[in-house]
Amino acid sequence: MTTRGSRSEKVKRIFQQFDGNQDGGLNREEMAALVVAVNPRVKFSDEQINAILDEVFRTYGDFIDGEKGLTYDGLLRTYDDGAGDVDRDFDALGLEFRPDSGNGISASEEASTSSIADERVAEPQKKQRTAAWAASPNHGIVFDDTWKLVDDLEILIKRLKVKQMKDGKMKGDNFDVFSDAGWSRELGPTTDDKRVVWEESGHDYAVFVKELGVLRSRADGARSREEAFDGHMAIGRVLYEHQLFKEALVSFKRACELQPTDVRPHFRAGNCLYVLGRHSEAKEEFLLALDAAEAGGNQWAYLLPQIHVNLGIALEGEGMVIGACEHYREAAILCPTHFRALKLLGSALFGVGEYKAAVKALEEAIYMKHDYADAHCDMASALHAMGDDDDAIKEFQKAIDLKPGHVDALYNLGGLYMDMGRYQRASEMYTRVLGVWPNHWRAQLNKAVSLLGAGETEEAKKSMKEALKMTNRVELHDAISHLKQLQKKRLKGNGGGNGEEAFIIVEPSKFKVVGDKTTVRQELVNALDIRAFQRITRLSRCDVDLLKKAMNENDTPVSYSGSGAPEKSIRKASLEGILRRLLSFLKPETFVGAVKAINQKILSVLDESESGRVDLGMFFAVLAPICIGPPDRRKRVVFDALLWRQVDAGGTQIKKVDAVGYIKWLRSIYIPSHGVSEMMEIHGETDTSMVSLAEFLVMFDDTDWGFGIMSTLLKLESGDRNRHGSHACAICRYPVIGSRFKEMKSHFSLCSQCYSEGKVPPTFKQEEYRFKEYASEAEAMKDKCMWFSLHPKSSSPSTP
Repeated sequence: MTTRGSRSEKVKRIFQQFDGNQDGGLNREEMAALVVAVNPRVKFSDEQINAILDEVFRTYGDFIDGEKGLTYDGLLRTYDDGAGDVDRDFDALGLEFRPDSGNGISASEEASTSSIADERVAEPQKKQRTAAWAASPNHGIVFDDTWKLVDDLEILIKRLKVKQMKDGKMKGDNFDVFSDAGWSRELGPTTDDKRVVWEESGHDYAVFVKELGVLRSRADGARSREEAFDGHMAIGRVLYEHQLFKEALVSFKRACELQPTDVRPHFRAGNCLYVLGRHSEAKEEFLLALDAAEAGGNQWAYLLPQIHVNLGIALEGEGMVIGACEHYREAAILCPTHFRALKLLGSALFGVGEYKAAVKALEEAIYMKHDYADAHCDMASALHAMGDDDDAIKEFQKAIDLKPGHVDALYNLGGLYMDMGRYQRASEMYTRVLGVWPNHWRAQLNKAVSLLGAGETEEAKKSMKEALKMTNRVELHDAISHLKQLQKKRLKGNGGGNGEEAFIIVEPSKFKVVGDKTTVRQELVNALDIRAFQRITRLSRCDVDLLKKAMNENDTPVSYSGSGAPEKSIRKASLEGILRRLLSFLKPETFVGAVKAINQKILSVLDESESGRVDLGMFFAVLAPICIGPPDRRKRVVFDALLWRQVDAGGTQIKKVDAVGYIKWLRSIYIPSHGVSEMMEIHGETDTSMVSLAEFLVMFDDTDWGFGIMSTLLKLESGDRNRHGSHACAICRYPVIGSRFKEMKSHFSLCSQCYSEGKVPPTFKQEEYRFKEYASEAEAMKDKCMWFSLHPKSSSPSTP
């Protein structure tokens, strides 16, 4: 763990290593040597080196000492602002750490020393015993009286610490050895440090707050607004370093009141709010900081990349991953060596399903920081999503080698082994996850499934019971029921040997339907896919009238597409904001999954040119059929969306070419197995006639060229939770939920999924199969009663 003092000492050793002429500065040649040496895996061109040096010397102009170059304080400032990682660079250079500062007192001891008697100590000594930020000419302590406030505050905090540790109330024992706050890299204490939790309800804390109030009053009573601002900012920084985030926030908020257009207090307040879990408020503070920084010119250039990074992190906290991508990308442009921004960009792109772009960003982050375990883990996940499993395993293993207890890497590698059918290896990974995180119920459940796949049924049962102790979720009960079914009748699967029921797959032409209410197999395939999309996006819980309301509330300006046609288009990040309001009932992590599915299935199609913009009216029209609401209302909102997207909105008819184009998009998104090009060839795109609502509905309901599948989707929506008593699917052995498809000759039953996939038991080989669909057991019983009324003297039929 790097202490405040050791961090400064390491920077000093790096500085001395490259100050070849020992003039107290790093000129361009010496600085270039440093950049190349600490990035051994990056092949910089001369243009890249010059661009980096230009940025450093321009941004840190206050630290340039004439011809000598960048001073030690300047180099320290670059590390404070995230231009590099001190520990990584120190290790890469093979330097030896000398913790002693020359006077027999370690740097960490100096950093933690504070006494009222030291108020009159010489200026250099004050700087030695205070964190690096305090001596910075850009945003450190300016006025002498502020030093006194800082010293007195350190005493108050130390008193509180001693009392709480004595009473056993304080959690965490690394009070005096935090890393620098790491404004450029972390929103709170670094992940390597333990989080200190203060007991805020006791008498000692109340006394501390009261005494802190006295210090704040002293700051408010300063001779000028500037000095008061300096005092509150310093108080806030000290409190933040000691993880007293609530109190630090009060100080930064006061500083905001004193100087509303200053970037720093908004930025610091945003950091506090994020650590406190108040992500929305943090986002607002970062936006204020961003506005102030952009209005302030080059003065705040050094802080701009990190404002973008922290704003992106706050947006991710709300689930706004597409918006976060924009800010990570901007940070990486402003600071090309900001490996953390690139890692965050890669992770966010992976989160929205843009895997190729994610791999590219993560590769760049790893080139800059080869021991970045999190980046290796996310790279592996992206490679797996792209189907490159061999390289994915290597990347997961690199992450685990760097950090043996990396839960995400272990868990995801287990999932990868499961996908590959390597069940024994998968169970080993899940066992390691449980070793780090014993209450990880998903790992326990997946361990049971992998053991089942490996043929270890008894061990699988034990693991399943353990998972049941951790959570009482319904899927666990279904899984246990599944295990019992398999025990009753264990046959090898199709060469898999994994305990699944055997089956054969029959071509679609051999599946016949009985009655006009039985769904055709291929139609069910598409409807099930749409229904799965509804579930993952939770659009089945989004009232279609909310789309209508969103249209009325969004005054989207008209823009021009590549074809020159005017349209109401919107950036994906802004569209994500609209989706957040439509799906406001979702937790942030669930919303991220919904956005990923929508981005992959809808936005990727609507944004064919990859411009980053989407036709908003068309998006609403594509979404409406799968939102919740009466079918007629859904279709009406579709028509209203197509009306709204017209530049001359206000009429009651839409262009036929727009209606045809909409049907094209709708089918290409939800029924991709049908040829879109054929439809366009038949209908053409040159028709200038207009279409009324009634005419549009005829086009929409057309079973061949429209969206006639909507009737099947409605059936799934209304009945996909129906259970059929003790009936289990003859293939997967799970209890039948939703529709039950009964084969009328052999009397076996299939669930919707197995029916759609054409699976039948090998013991019932027939020339053709005739299925009847039962939406509920009531329908089956009704069928049975009718059979008895028609055949009163016959023997009882098989149970439907």
